[in-house]
Amino acid sequence: MELVIITGVSGAGKSKVITTLEDIGFYCVDNMPPVLLEEFASTYYTESEEERRPAAVVVDARSGGMFKGLFRELEDLRAQNLPYKILYLDCADGELMRRYKETRRRHPLLDECGGDLQKAIEEEKDFLTEVHEIADYTIDTSRTTPLQLRERVISLFETENSLSMLVSVMSFGYRYGIPPEADLVFDVRCLPNPFYDPALREHDGTEECVARYVMDSPQSEEFMRRLESLLDYAVPLYRKEGKSQLIIAAGCTGGHHRSVATAERLGKFLSERDYRVEVSHRDIMKKRPKG
Repeated sequence: MELVIITGVSGAGKSKVITTLEDIGFYCVDNMPPVLLEEFASTYYTESEEERRPAAVVVDARSGGMFKGLFRELEDLRAQNLPYKILYLDCADGELMRRYKETRRRHPLLDECGGDLQKAIEEEKDFLTEVHEIADYTIDTSRTTPLQLRERVISLFETENSLSMLVSVMSFGYRYGIPPEADLVFDVRCLPNPFYDPALREHDGTEECVARYVMDSPQSEEFMRRLESLLDYAVPLYRKEGKSQLIIAAGCTGGHHRSVATAERLGKFLSERDYRVEVSHRDIMKKRPKG
């Protein structure tokens, strides 16, 4: 297990991540100044791998001016062969604005930006661009519930293997926006839609009756055959490039029927290829439109 460095935009849910990691046995340090990363990592790796407890540190804008040295400190760790994984927490600007107004907490850069919250959010994201680009894992929490965030963190780190890429397959509804963290997005609105069958409307794609409706047609079988063939070719290439997490998203209109059935099928398909697979359904609990 490598040291996990958690960073990202303020308000994106890093505290929830720390709590979750502690629950699964991690030793966690919150709000560590970047200048202390090297000393902490050196100490961490003095223990043998068998005795070493999983550990995670949060480094973010709360460390003030020292935070601006984060990227340089990360490069120093690499140069000294002190390995780490980066988990980056992201969130849309509008959702961050809503959260700060709702909780009435202060953004760490608010004073530097003359009290302008939007400017503080933008400045923090601009600074974090380089770190975001080298992150091993990215979780966008814009439309993620605390429970979904917890499940995602557990799936990433409870059985973490630095040599094993995690393939996350998620369903979503276009009505609620495309997942910004997705690497591959497939539009499955061309598949048969159970919404127009009154007997199936209130069911979802995890159920056999809906999955059968979506998949049991010559067109659906051909679509899935081509999609699975593409993944058979592409996923090993991502793994060869050293990617730690590949996020595949399948979308339909509301995120209840076709996208869910597709994500379930792709999850089984990839599991049979011996990938480490996580299947999630972002919008399955959203209220379904009538008519």
